[in-house]
Amino acid sequence: MNLSHIVIILCHPDSSQNIGSVCRAMLNMGISKLRIIGQRSNYDSEAVHKLSIHAYQLWLDAEFYPSLKMASNDCVLTAGTTRRKGKKRKTWFCYPEEFAQKIDSISDGHIAVVFGNERTGLTDEELNLCTIGVTIPSSTEFGSLNLSHAVQIITYSIFTKATRQSPGYKPITLERTDKAVKTINKTLESINYYTVSGQQEMQQYWRSIIARAALSESELAYMENTFTKITTKFNKHIN
Repeated sequence: MNLSHIVIILCHPDSSQNIGSVCRAMLNMGISKLRIIGQRSNYDSEAVHKLSIHAYQLWLDAEFYPSLKMASNDCVLTAGTTRRKGKKRKTWFCYPEEFAQKIDSISDGHIAVVFGNERTGLTDEELNLCTIGVTIPSSTEFGSLNLSHAVQIITYSIFTKATRQSPGYKPITLERTDKAVKTINKTLESINYYTVSGQQEMQQYWRSIIARAALSESELAYMENTFTKITTKFNKHIN
C-alpha cells in the first residue's frame, strides 16, 4: 500500500471548518489527496485555514468535481463510509482495520475513501457507486461521529497498516471494471438471460464483485474471454 495513492473524497460537505479539520486529520496520517464534490467558491478559505493550520496546503491542492462518479473514475477501489443500513444500501460492511487489511496488497492505483454530508451522510445512490462499505462501530446511544473524527479513525487504520505493506500488484481501475461489466452484460443479453427487469441490478452486482475481488488485468481479461466464449458457443448452438 502506498499512502500517496489514498484519496479522501468529501461529498458536498456543509462546513468549511470541518474541511479544515479533515485536512489536519489527513496530514497527521501522511495522506494528502483531497477531492470534494462541489465548488470551491461555496466555502470560506479563511475558516478552512483556522482549523487546518499547517495542513492548509491540502485545501489549496484539493480537486473539485461535479459528481462522485467523476471523482472516483480513476480509482481501483472506493470505500463508502456509513453507519446506516437499509434495503437499498450495502448488505455488508467492514470495519476500518478490516478495510486497511484488504487494501494492504494493492501497490498501485488510487484508493478512495468516501465521506458523505455531515447531516445526511452518503445517499443510497452515492453508496451504490462505491465498491465496498466501511463502518465505524460506535455507541447505540449516540452513534454519530464528527466528519473529521471519522476521517481520522479510518486514515489511522490505513496508516498503521501501511507500515507493514506487502509488494502487492497493479489492480484494475473502475473505468476498466465498467468495460468488463459491459462485456458480461452483453453476453447475458445475447443468451436471453434477462426477462423484464433486473438488468441494472445485475450490472451493479458484477461491478461490486469485480472491484471487491481486486483482480489483476490478466484475471479480468480471462473472465471477459470466458463470457465472450459463452456468447459464441450459444450462437453456434441456436444456429
